[in-house]
Amino acid sequence: MTLNLSVDEVLTTTRSVRKRLDLEKPVPREVLLECLDLALQAPTGSNSQGWQFVFVTDAEKKKALADIYKFNATRYLDRERPTHGDIRDDQVGAVMNSAKYLAEHFHEVPVMMIPCLAGSPEDAVAGSAGFWGSLLPAVWSYMLALRSRGLGSAWTTLHLVGKGEQLAAEVLGIPFNEYRQGGLFPIAYTKGTDFRRAKRLPAEQFAHWDSW
Repeated sequence: MTLNLSVDEVLTTTRSVRKRLDLEKPVPREVLLECLDLALQAPTGSNSQGWQFVFVTDAEKKKALADIYKFNATRYLDRERPTHGDIRDDQVGAVMNSAKYLAEHFHEVPVMMIPCLAGSPEDAVAGSAGFWGSLLPAVWSYMLALRSRGLGSAWTTLHLVGKGEQLAAEVLGIPFNEYRQGGLFPIAYTKGTDFRRAKRLPAEQFAHWDSW
């Protein structure tokens, strides 16, 4: 089922969903592939399309990936956060609480997804920017497609810290010397679909015209 949302609504209400993921409702494979078909329309450098998407539904493999994530997340989430002196500070507590909830329940999500890209940032023409620029647009398109169908996700990268990426590659059989992982995404239907715009600073504070 596709929600009746405008493009602007999808763009402004696609949130990082953690606590409102429905851990009980199954996610059909055809929905995952439908969203992937849309995501694969995203641009890549030189039209290389060197991406691969690994979907994980096996309980033991999900637990193994969740353990890697939780090990790294625990240390990171317990760190003291810097302050900004603006509306961003008001959201820190809720965000950290939500992130800790996900770390505790990650293994329960119906589906996990790891997007991968062939090669490495070191070998890319423009380094990291050029390399990840061939994957991130497709992944964000995937999250938008999920939102339009009543599903949610969260872009997490903590499983990549230290030896985590290699351990995850071993769990899933990803060729570690050939592909880099772009994150670990929980995928589930959301509890309700009434997501709203987030509190953000005005665009004028981030815009520069002709010079910094």
